[in-house]
Amino acid sequence: MRKLPPNIPRPTTTAKGLTGTQAFHDSAWKHVRGQARYIDDLPEPAELLHAAVGQSEHAHARITAMDLSEVWAYPGVVSVMTVEDVPGHTDIGPVFPGDPVLAGDVVEHVGQPLFAVAATSHRAARQAARLAKVSYEPLPTALTAEAALDQQLFVRPSHTQLRGDPDKALAEAPNRLQAQMHVGGQEHFYLEGQACLVEPTEDAGVFVHTSSQHPSEVQKLVAEVLDLPIHEVQVEVRRMGGGFGGKETQAAPLACISALLARRTGRPVKYRMARYDDMVQTGKRHDFFNTYDIGFDNEGVLRGADIMVAGRCGFSPDLSDAIVDRAMFHSDNAYSLGQARVVGHRCKTHTVSNTAFRGFGGPQGMMIIERAMDDIARHLGMDPLDVRKRNLYGPGRDVTHYGQTIEQHVLPDLIDTLEASSDYRQRRTEISRFNKENSVLKRGLALTPVKFGISFTAKHLNQAGALVHVYTDGSIHLNHGGTEMGQGLYIKVAQVVAAAFQVDLDRVKVSATRTDKVPNTSPTAASSGTDLNGMAALDACEKIKQRLVEFAAETYGVSADSVRFENNQVLVGEQQFGWAEFVQQAYMARVSLSSNGFYSTPKIHYDRGTGQGRPFLYYANGAACAEVVVDTLTGEYKTMRVDILHDVGQSLNPAVDIGQIEGGFVQGMGWLTTEELVYSDEGRLLSNGPATYKIPAVSDAPPDFRVALLPHSPNREATVFRSKAVGEPPLMLGMAVWSALRDAVSSVADYRYSPPLDTPATPERVLQAVTATERWVAAQGEPSCKNA
Repeated sequence: MRKLPPNIPRPTTTAKGLTGTQAFHDSAWKHVRGQARYIDDLPEPAELLHAAVGQSEHAHARITAMDLSEVWAYPGVVSVMTVEDVPGHTDIGPVFPGDPVLAGDVVEHVGQPLFAVAATSHRAARQAARLAKVSYEPLPTALTAEAALDQQLFVRPSHTQLRGDPDKALAEAPNRLQAQMHVGGQEHFYLEGQACLVEPTEDAGVFVHTSSQHPSEVQKLVAEVLDLPIHEVQVEVRRMGGGFGGKETQAAPLACISALLARRTGRPVKYRMARYDDMVQTGKRHDFFNTYDIGFDNEGVLRGADIMVAGRCGFSPDLSDAIVDRAMFHSDNAYSLGQARVVGHRCKTHTVSNTAFRGFGGPQGMMIIERAMDDIARHLGMDPLDVRKRNLYGPGRDVTHYGQTIEQHVLPDLIDTLEASSDYRQRRTEISRFNKENSVLKRGLALTPVKFGISFTAKHLNQAGALVHVYTDGSIHLNHGGTEMGQGLYIKVAQVVAAAFQVDLDRVKVSATRTDKVPNTSPTAASSGTDLNGMAALDACEKIKQRLVEFAAETYGVSADSVRFENNQVLVGEQQFGWAEFVQQAYMARVSLSSNGFYSTPKIHYDRGTGQGRPFLYYANGAACAEVVVDTLTGEYKTMRVDILHDVGQSLNPAVDIGQIEGGFVQGMGWLTTEELVYSDEGRLLSNGPATYKIPAVSDAPPDFRVALLPHSPNREATVFRSKAVGEPPLMLGMAVWSALRDAVSSVADYRYSPPLDTPATPERVLQAVTATERWVAAQGEPSCKNA
């Protein structure tokens, strides 16, 4: 301890790595060096067995016979299980029933697990699983959302949100348009496939290493299939090699099957899916069939809207109820719809059950209104950006179709700023001139906004816990319910803890997420990982700090207000102590240096009966300006330049946030352009590997890529240090590329025609859009700009 002389100022420098500064991802060097351990890198325990499953060959059929004798006889096979061997629950639906852990008498998608095999090697398990002799009685199938709508097949009831009298508004509007579009799905294509390792414990339970975004759900479902209390199951997640929503519910079946085999054999079991099996057996982003009927005035301002969004859910509910809800909530994107009706259908199809994907239905809902903005512009002969700006939420037009008031109008100024920094108007003039002078190559430009609600739409999930220990040397241990899948959650929450105590970041260690440290956790999803877990960790820190302040005030006879934490120091009146020195004093005085923390999101509510409420605490906002060039002879195209301005509030880590924005945009661009899920007429996934499914490569990224964070925009809501979520919203910035492609094709008709362009906008679909535009021009009796 040393006393500060009165004429010497107190420390004003900042500890290293606090919130608001750029800090490396906590595993960055491990990733680069190949030292980061994933499930398949863990040391294999003695007598390890490997799991595989037999898969259905039919999309919808009754099993009439199943002979597994050759499976049992294959060399290395130790055990084979069917649904009859499950001691506990056989349905592992995450929210609603409908997901059998192994099929019973009826199968409902190609690839559905029929039985499970445990063998001494991964190869032996997979080879044996192919030897089953199964007889089927085929049943009628519905494979698309449109087919399900025709047959009225739904996994959950449809839902309607209604504001005002849209039918009257549509009838009285000066202009009216209708359209429909298909929005494609998306494979998660995480680098690390689905995997888990389950070890029997010395009691009746199991210890589960899983690559899951929702360890508490894995814990619950494993306990249920084993017919055990939850406390007999421990689940750990150190990191995932990508998740994107694909490991929110889809990791649990692997853990359940492995746990069943582990308890049956008494040996540890690893289940690692090959890429082909992963793509065939696990759910994707929902593809949607959407329609709109809109009315608008001669200035392009919406008067009313009737919107339908219909998601292809697959054979079971999974998370589809909330996903289609999210599509409905975001069918306005950033625009006031006026008097509006939004209807959402959860279509049952005989395909794999679709699931969460970054954006959780929001992107699919936004697509229909973004199409409408372009269509209005072409109908009225206006610039699409002007139509978008006139329809933005603002004072007097600030209530959504589900009744939430937009309280913070960020987008008008954000879009104006991006419009200027991207030279939108000048480039628009140059591109129009280029398109008139070039008959084959056409350039397109679009600037599109994103308004994305932040909170789980299921209210009970908006909670989190954390556990913080301060050790006697001043080092700090942190555990929380969030999982790390590469997005930088661990480093952000560690920065929150470092900032709370005002100590260097390297004093804070985050340990693997475990269900026996922080219980009953929500999934790391809905862009809420930092919001929830950061606040829970901060709550734990504040409890410890309060004890330290009370100890200092009592020990040194000062007021609590004169105790401060700064730059690895504790200032007590006129005295200054090193952090570790003061912690040691507190320990010796028997002050508790450990605490749990908890946070639940305030203000949110939604009445499903009325379709009205406040489902989101706040909105994240952003905008992208994209420029493309299209070859109208082949449909091939290239994204040339992208400018992004995104609002993350008071950024906790600008480097991580910018990385999320860049990655999210490219993933969104891939969803809308190159990533195509192709099914056969029998319901078999044909795009089942990297040779047939094209995610964006480095060469697909725009060569001119400019990303900036909106400055001086703290969150008005009391989030952790006034930050905003950044995980999902940037994906929807990719809509600018799709809109720019439509803009380029529209130039063939001198921007008088709004071409249909379903997604993904592959070169084939772009060429079809060019052809449709040329036919429209021909129908007008005029030469197209392509042939001018």
